[in-house]
Amino acid sequence: MKVLVIGLGGVTNGGKTTLAEKLKKMLPNCDIISQDDFFKPESEVETDERGFKLYDVLDALYMDEMVKSIHNWMKSPTSLGVVTQEPQNTCDNLKDTEDVYILIVEGFLLYNYEPLNELWNRRYFLTLPYEECKRRRSTRVYQPADTPGYFDGHVWPMYLKYKKELEENASNIVYLDGTKSQEELLSCVYSDIIQELKKLREISGSQHDNVESLGSI
Repeated sequence: MKVLVIGLGGVTNGGKTTLAEKLKKMLPNCDIISQDDFFKPESEVETDERGFKLYDVLDALYMDEMVKSIHNWMKSPTSLGVVTQEPQNTCDNLKDTEDVYILIVEGFLLYNYEPLNELWNRRYFLTLPYEECKRRRSTRVYQPADTPGYFDGHVWPMYLKYKKELEENASNIVYLDGTKSQEELLSCVYSDIIQELKKLREISGSQHDNVESLGSI
């Protein structure tokens, strides 16, 4: 049994959740863990001097619990609700993948937490320009609701801060333009993951050959 852990990170309202759900329908043995499920309750989230709740920082999340959940999945993906089903897009690319389990982890702060960076097989990061991100954010209803000035005073500055950290310190991240259509993004990421699956199969095949060679000595 082999596992593939995919990170789907990036800007708020960049389309991460939608893309993850579409990929899940197309890929074999695929499950999703969402970072949003690990937010601390409002009472435990710090408030700054302007009255802004500081949700867009690592301290607002139970990151250790998130890492634990991913490790648990990696140890036993079949026990955590991963349904082995025929993917919607059945083609030659997906042959011989019955023993491969894929986890898509989606969230806005995936790559700035060191314990997570040891786990990724592939990392994607969705970006949006300021105006488009602000427009999309304004159409969403949050609990608690965004207060006036919250996007400009906290959300966008934190996104720029963490994105700068990534660009300076991280490698092997595929940046995706969130203004592109969902179909374009889906096609791009799906094709890339298929290549990762092929690499896994090739590695597995060569290891199997080596074992057979040793057995015949």
